[in-house]
Amino acid sequence: MADSENPSAVFPFPLVEYKNHFWKPTNPHIFSNPEVRRQTGSYFSALPAHIANWYPQPDSLVIAGLEEATHALQDFDVYSLLRFGNEKTELRAMSSVLLRTESSLSSQIEQLTTTARQLALAEIDEGDKANARKVVGNVHAMESALALAQQISLNSILAMHQNLMNQQIGMEDEAGKFREGLVWIGGTDNAGPRGASFVAPSHELISDALEDLVAFISRTDLPAIVQAAIAHAQFETIHPFVDGNGRTGRALVHSILRYRRISQYTTAPISAGILRDTAGYFEALGAFRSGDTAPIIRTFINASIFAASTGKDLIDSLATQLDDSAVKLLGLRSSAAAWKILPRLIAQPVVNARYLKEQLGLGDAAIYRALSVLTERGVLVEKSGRSRNRIWQHDGVLKVLDEYAKSLRRTA
Repeated sequence: MADSENPSAVFPFPLVEYKNHFWKPTNPHIFSNPEVRRQTGSYFSALPAHIANWYPQPDSLVIAGLEEATHALQDFDVYSLLRFGNEKTELRAMSSVLLRTESSLSSQIEQLTTTARQLALAEIDEGDKANARKVVGNVHAMESALALAQQISLNSILAMHQNLMNQQIGMEDEAGKFREGLVWIGGTDNAGPRGASFVAPSHELISDALEDLVAFISRTDLPAIVQAAIAHAQFETIHPFVDGNGRTGRALVHSILRYRRISQYTTAPISAGILRDTAGYFEALGAFRSGDTAPIIRTFINASIFAASTGKDLIDSLATQLDDSAVKLLGLRSSAAAWKILPRLIAQPVVNARYLKEQLGLGDAAIYRALSVLTERGVLVEKSGRSRNRIWQHDGVLKVLDEYAKSLRRTA
């Protein structure tokens, strides 16, 4: 574990400035008169610094644990590749489940919790859990972030947000659109920004601030983790969307790590480390706005080391489930459809016939024969109890994923 206290904690950074405005509730008739009076008056919104060409003093980059964290993420990435060799289907499945795990943990930071089963059901358009649908949106945002890592731009950030919010009921009209009004964090009500702990920049500043951030992200002359931490904190300061800023901002972190070739094959569960101390994470974002980037950099250093360590354990546990299931299929001919389904169960531990047909391109008869074999041999369990539209699941994989999430809550 990296040293949580950096002895050279001074990391000078342009602090966020603020502009004075006047606010009056736009719909005063829905609030009490005392509340309208309290929310009428001046407030200060952020003016984020331009950082495209900012560079710290060289000695500021001597940060405890930075090199260790970078190597840990790279080692985790290679470990996942070596663990599954050149078996592309298995590596793709493991990469997918790690991305989904990171997405789920990132959502938990925003108090959006779901189980592995609910999330897997939502992926095949089953179940009715709203939080699971939101987490699925986060998965798609992460996928978009990685796919667009080599061309991070305003459009790619909008695409991340579009994929995130498309799954959130009531927010479809805001998906992939910069906000056109004021947003603030904290405060006791929705009447206005007075009393809020932070008021984001006015909406007309968003495009310019993000263009500056994109230019900062395109650089390669800073340590990747430092760049990711600062870019994330700057993004959260700009707060360009009505909702989903935190989840989009953490997806952006993985886009940067992919762009900098720190993580090329899989997605380390960095949000697992952040989740252990969410209060410290939000305090670090506050410190960043005061011109001190050391806390947010330490947050990502420690989260990266934690992610690499616990992520390896997660990979091993999931691989064990895959190996145990393969033993149950011994004697089955190598061309059997059951073998094609097996590695996909790591990424999608709850399946139905429709999903498998889409994935494998096989007919109904072949799919149902394979599901019958997998059930008879104890790899899958049919859980719906229906005669039609049935659902099968791999209990072992679901247990591993849920136990990993529980272990983080116990650590926190």
